[in-house]
Amino acid sequence: MRRLTLRAAAVAACLVVPLAACTSPGDTVETSPSSSAGSSSTTGPDTNGDGKVVIGVLSPGDLNDNGYYESFVAKAQEFTDKQGWTLIKVGSVNQADALNQARNLCRQKVDMVALGASELKDAISASEESVCGNTAWYVPAQQDLKQTPKITISRDFINEVIFATGYANGLLMKEKGYTKAGYVTGPEADFSVQAAKAFKAGIRSVIPEATLVTTYTGDFNDSGKATEAAQAQANQGVKALYPYLGGATDAVAKFGNTKNLILSTPGTDRCDSTSPKFQVSSIFDPGEYFAAALQDFADGKLKMGVSRDWHLGKDPVPTVKICGGTAAQNTALETFISDVGSGKINVDDQVAKLGA
Repeated sequence: MRRLTLRAAAVAACLVVPLAACTSPGDTVETSPSSSAGSSSTTGPDTNGDGKVVIGVLSPGDLNDNGYYESFVAKAQEFTDKQGWTLIKVGSVNQADALNQARNLCRQKVDMVALGASELKDAISASEESVCGNTAWYVPAQQDLKQTPKITISRDFINEVIFATGYANGLLMKEKGYTKAGYVTGPEADFSVQAAKAFKAGIRSVIPEATLVTTYTGDFNDSGKATEAAQAQANQGVKALYPYLGGATDAVAKFGNTKNLILSTPGTDRCDSTSPKFQVSSIFDPGEYFAAALQDFADGKLKMGVSRDWHLGKDPVPTVKICGGTAAQNTALETFISDVGSGKINVDDQVAKLGA
């Protein structure tokens, strides 16, 4: 799921989903300078010179959620195994404990501290402390995260990918004559509220009269609360449901399958999944972004004090897929994504207009 925050986290990726702002790299080894800080190259993956490379990951979510949070560590594990590096993973980190957990990683002589979602941004202050000296930092970000010389930021944009997710749902809803959609998420954070607006706007770009029922359960991982919310929405006539969640995603999706709801993933490509089954893959996979950064790190090209931005329609990810869509639906979605990437569609304007 940046998480919102990326988002929110997600979820936020930023949560289950984090995301935001300005350039578009063409490949996985280029970085773009931030306007807020200068940059300085790391000395190589063994930043502390102890003869080994250790990557430490802090995540606010369940590392086995079959989605956003798991993707981050799974891609990292695959990469570090290939390099012969060591990966230390800490999941379900409370935001209030993020700073202490980061310090603990640094005491274990990690060469990089990587945050799995931007909810843990309070940990970043440790990058300025002596305990974390000579340590690289990777942070998935929202637009409001301050760039500092000690961290590298990876950003995508909530409005872009979630607006396109709503558009894909709108195509499927229009075919069936549906006009009512639902959105279930965790805390009522800035990124999760913005994602709801973008989702609604995307649907309304296809079905102007569409309505959206939104529920904030307060927890991305509590399956009981999330399923209860989904049941309540189904009782209200919701026909398409976006579980913008972390560990609770599959429980809600399985319930949605019993009601034949149109379901979307919060971050990863699960078109091949049969239990639960999804109709739309909303792909802002944090593992893909992190893998690109780790490759740069291995090559001695990862710089602190810079950001790398990922844009819908310009980069391989983020993107959106309709699972088993018709040729007409797939073509319409591909054209829509291309128009976002080219700037023909001003996403922020459309979200402000249609998502209110």
